[in-house]
Amino acid sequence: MDMIRLEEITKIYHRGAEELQILKSISLNVAIGDFVAIVGPSGSGKSTLMNMIGLLDAPTTGKYTLDQVSTEKLSDNELATLRNQKIGFIFQQFNLLPRLTAIENVELPMIYAGIGSKARRAKALDMLQLLGMAERGHHKPSELSGGQQQRVAIARALALSPSLLLADEPTGALDSKTGEEVLELILKLNAQGNTIVLITHDSHIAEHANRVVTLRDGEILTDVRKVPLRAELQMGVVV
Repeated sequence: MDMIRLEEITKIYHRGAEELQILKSISLNVAIGDFVAIVGPSGSGKSTLMNMIGLLDAPTTGKYTLDQVSTEKLSDNELATLRNQKIGFIFQQFNLLPRLTAIENVELPMIYAGIGSKARRAKALDMLQLLGMAERGHHKPSELSGGQQQRVAIARALALSPSLLLADEPTGALDSKTGEEVLELILKLNAQGNTIVLITHDSHIAEHANRVVTLRDGEILTDVRKVPLRAELQMGVVV
């Protein structure tokens, strides 16, 4: 069963009379429980493709089905609801709000989802505990190291138990040792059943993915599966 199904996706931007095609007939299926790294040079279309998958932008043409939900006819509000329910985002620059504590940052997506204060505080604490950050819950981002901020960002991404995690250069702002720790967390999350799509320029990070998709000039150049999907994942059963 597929978590992601892209069919002939294109993305065209217009600058005055100029037409700029960023994505060219991208077709890509990602199964539930898979870990896919998307690589390619700058300007290859990686970030645009991630925005399509994350429902942050709409394709010019083509079809996108997310976890059996066809997205092309959904309203902006419906897309926002689906995004909040299904997708967790992990960014290179963490995107934590500086005036909020770690706990409050983790609570944010739950506020948008309408979860009550007591329940969201308990879940935020659980997520920080899971990522070894419980003792830092009342610290603001400026009081945390880069690795600690990324752990808080991952806790926030997991707050609503999303089916899909999208990671955009999640170790890019970290030193190598901390980057390895974050990579281990991502691998652990994948082993627990989360579907992960990750953009990276780091070949070492990509080597740990089950599958590596290379983009160039808005097209899929190669799509190489390195680790076979377990049979139970292919059947849509997460263990």
